[in-house]
Amino acid sequence: MVEERYVGVVFCDGSWLAVAFADAGYEETTVFDGIGECWAAYEDDARRILVDVPIGLVRSGDAVRACDALARSVLGPRRAAVVDPPVREATRKRRFSTANRVHERKTGASLAEAAFERSDGIAMCDELLQEVPEAAAVVRSAHPELCFRAFAGEPLEYDATTAGGYAERMRTLARRDRDAPPVVQKVAAATGGSDVSVAAVLDAVVLAYTAAPGDGELRTLPADPPADASGLPVAYVYRAAAPLAE
Repeated sequence: MVEERYVGVVFCDGSWLAVAFADAGYEETTVFDGIGECWAAYEDDARRILVDVPIGLVRSGDAVRACDALARSVLGPRRAAVVDPPVREATRKRRFSTANRVHERKTGASLAEAAFERSDGIAMCDELLQEVPEAAAVVRSAHPELCFRAFAGEPLEYDATTAGGYAERMRTLARRDRDAPPVVQKVAAATGGSDVSVAAVLDAVVLAYTAAPGDGELRTLPADPPADASGLPVAYVYRAAAPLAE
């Protein structure tokens, strides 16, 4: 019998950092060149794969998705970590100026450069889920800041790239699992030679803990997610004893 795995995946500077847990806990870390390679590695035994890129994109109209607005409402000092993603057509554009024109024409709003910088990852994931129905049943979107917020029980204060942010995230993970600090060390060591930041390591670990069975229920923001024009759910997944927002 194949053991099920629970995977947290972060898009980081063109690579995909995957942290896999099994029922017994941490299992492995892999850096993939593409989300397709990541799916191929885990498609046979992954129960759940959480990625840190938006799934469920706006085609036209209001650029603000309900999940992003709700996430900002519960993140307090870290609300700026959630940016509205480009409309689907704009994610396929190679230049910011072109993507911004498309986004403005479709929504009437300007596109944030921070959102455009993640367009490649968003488009790759969007294409995978539209082309591979089996992947769409397993791969869901989760924002690391929202997952940390859910585990901490209160909004975090600092950016993950700062010393204070690293410390509060490590405390949050350690409260979740006393073995979390050595897990973070193992993941960081396994990325040696890859251009992966410490913040990305923390994000991938919290997504893996969210995906894996544990205290609290697996929930979505919003609780009753709408679907986009392609039928993909427009929501963020998190794990908590009680909903973060109604």
